[in-house]
Amino acid sequence: MTLVRPTFITHGTCPQARASRLLLGGLVHGGQGIAGATDLKVSPLQRPACGVRVADGSAIVRGSRPWQGAYGQVNIGDALIDIEPTGPFARTDLLVLRVEDPEYEGDLDPARDDIVYFHVIQDVPPETAEVPEGMSAIPLARISLPRDTSTITADMIKDLRQLANARHHHRVYTAWPTTRQRLPGEPGTWTDWPGEAAWDVELPAWASRATITVTISGLSAEDGSMLARLRTTLGEAKGKTTAIDINTERGPAPDLFAALAHTYSLSPGQRGRTQRLAVQTHQDADIDRGSGLYISRYAAITAIVDCTETPE
Repeated sequence: MTLVRPTFITHGTCPQARASRLLLGGLVHGGQGIAGATDLKVSPLQRPACGVRVADGSAIVRGSRPWQGAYGQVNIGDALIDIEPTGPFARTDLLVLRVEDPEYEGDLDPARDDIVYFHVIQDVPPETAEVPEGMSAIPLARISLPRDTSTITADMIKDLRQLANARHHHRVYTAWPTTRQRLPGEPGTWTDWPGEAAWDVELPAWASRATITVTISGLSAEDGSMLARLRTTLGEAKGKTTAIDINTERGPAPDLFAALAHTYSLSPGQRGRTQRLAVQTHQDADIDRGSGLYISRYAAITAIVDCTETPE
């Protein structure tokens, strides 16, 4: 029989450690990393010294051997980690959460030793972001120490945490103008236009970023000479601009297309709330390029909103 004996699903069974690890690994789709966005964040000590503190939280560490499964560990309260001071030479250390299961490596005794523990790998290359090959561990932070250093400060710590199973929220919004419209307002000012390109977007409470892509078809310039800029807005935040630059004497420029994209960092006040997503347009005030910008009644407007969870 090749099936692993099931665990936690029948009365009277004796749970197998490997079965539990394989089940845990499957539940996180083979991923590894911290469980929540703020888990296991590495910071300087509150009283300056040569060490760091690791915040509370939990994590999943995938075993490096085939069919080893995954290990879960929880840190309650701050863990204080000593870092060796530097002498006349600078040094880079890597702080990881490591698993040393004696069934696969090492000689720790699970009955009396912590087989999942914080571990400092000293003197790694300055841009190291991954654990050494073959080590069952996840990186938490890279610590870059100048020479003759005995105090760790925040600027020396590079966050390397990744979420084991980051949440993702994908939504698509559409709109269609009902009539042919010209961009209203005075040249040189931002106007909410096209008017149909506006939606109320619900942002998840866990989301830290929102990547927004908007496409607009059916735009045109009446005499082929025009400069206009478009951007998205999310609540009070404003995205990067896209330009439509037409400079020709050949007459009308129909069938123009605009694509807008921006990644917003969501503030705590935006998360878990409904925010207004809209498009704003700004036409250049140069009288030599004074063509009107129009949108056709047959245009299609599409907005894609991707909310993601990232370590904080």
